[in-house]
Amino acid sequence: METSGVRTDRLGVLLDQFDRAREMAQVRLAGLGDDEYLWEPVPGCWSLRRRSEATTPRAFGPGAWVLDLGAPEIPANEYAEVARQAAAGMTVAKIAEDWSVSVERVEQILHHTGPPPPDETPLTTIAWRLGHLHVGFAGQWEWTFGARRQDPKLMVDFCPSAAVAVEGFWTSIDRWRGSLTAVTEEQLDTVGLSRYPYGSDPDDPFIAVLSGSVLEFIHHMAEIALLRDLYRTRFASAGPVDSARH
Repeated sequence: METSGVRTDRLGVLLDQFDRAREMAQVRLAGLGDDEYLWEPVPGCWSLRRRSEATTPRAFGPGAWVLDLGAPEIPANEYAEVARQAAAGMTVAKIAEDWSVSVERVEQILHHTGPPPPDETPLTTIAWRLGHLHVGFAGQWEWTFGARRQDPKLMVDFCPSAAVAVEGFWTSIDRWRGSLTAVTEEQLDTVGLSRYPYGSDPDDPFIAVLSGSVLEFIHHMAEIALLRDLYRTRFASAGPVDSARH
C-alpha cells in the first residue's frame, strides 16, 4: 500500500526507515581511515584486537583478529526489556539463558525499583561497533534465510583495514535487505522465523525481530557518527599549533 509514494504497510514502513538510515550511514562511513577505525578515545575501550592481545574473557572471531567481549551481563538500558519479556510470559530461566546470566541476576533485575543504575558498559571503538553490527546482520540472515548452521560469532573474519571492513559490512547489510523484500504478511507474524541463537529471536514474531534490527542499525550508526565527529575535532580546541604537535 502506498500513500503519495510512501509505503504504509507494515513491512514497507520498516524497510523505508531502514533504507533511509542506510543512506545516512553510507555518507557517515565514507572516507573512514584505519587510525580512526581503531581509535580508542579513552583507556579501557572494547575494540578489535589481535587474538594474542585480547584482554576480555569472551573475545571472539574466526581469525587472527577478535572483537572484545566481557563477562555476561544485562546493561541497565535493557532492564525495561527484561521486564517486558517477563510480562509477556517468558520464564526467568529462559530470560537468563538468552542473556547468558544467572537466574538470580534476572530475579534481581525484575525486583529492582526506581530508575535503573548508571550504565557502566565500556566505551567501544568504531571498529567494535561496526563489527558488532556486522555479526548481527550476517548472523540474522544465516538463521532466517540461510542454512541455520553457522555460529554468528565465527561468520565475520574481522580485519584492521577500515576499507575492507566497510565493504564486507555493506555486503551483509544488502544481502539482509534483499531477502526482506520477499517476506510475506504471514511471515511477519510468524514466531521463530528467525532462529538467531543469541537473543530472543526464536520466541518473537518476525516483525519484532525486523523492528529490532532497524533500531540496532540506527542506534549503532549514530554512535559511530558521533565518534567520527569527535575524532575529527578532538584537538580543535587546542588551536592549530597544538594540533600540529599531535
